[in-house]
Amino acid sequence: MIRYVVLWCLALSLADFLFMGLDKRRARRGEWRVPEKWFFLLALLGGAPGAILGMYAFRHKTRHWYFKFGLPAILLLQAGACVWLALRAR
Repeated sequence: MIRYVVLWCLALSLADFLFMGLDKRRARRGEWRVPEKWFFLLALLGGAPGAILGMYAFRHKTRHWYFKFGLPAILLLQAGACVWLALRAR
């Protein structure tokens, strides 16, 4: 079970990371952008690490306070939930 959860989070993290890069590229070209809600949706579903890595790797969305503080907050909440579930399962 844990293996599937880890694979799920890795897949969503990769997707969020790639969306950050894609959105940065499109922003520079003045093209259609990825809606911000997609970054947060993927982060809430388990892709927060990829969103944070992509944000700083591509230097994208780092000036928006809701990304700068919101994505790490989501990650901390998810980590706390994982610890709580792990302790409860004992």
